Amino acid sequence: MLLRLLALLLLLAPPALAERRAPTPAQQAQHERMRACNADARSRNLAGEGRKGFMRECLRGQAPAAGTQRN
Repeated sequence: MLLRLLALLLLLAPPALAERRAPTPAQQAQHERMRACNADARSRNLAGEGRKGFMRECLRGQAPAAGTQRN
C-alpha cells in the first residue's frame, strides 16, 4: 500500500514541480490584445451576443475605433 502511494506521488509530482516557462512573444501579444479588447468591451457596456461579436472582431484586429458605438 505504501509503495503504491509512493509510486503515485512520484508519477504526479514532476508536473507539479516543473518550472513555469516564460510566455512566448506571440502569447504575450495575444494576452495584451485580450486585455485591451476586454477593457474596450467593458467601457462600451457590451453584453451577450454583441460582446461576443465585438470580441471576435477585436481579437482579429477588426474592431471599430474606441470612440464609436456599435449597433
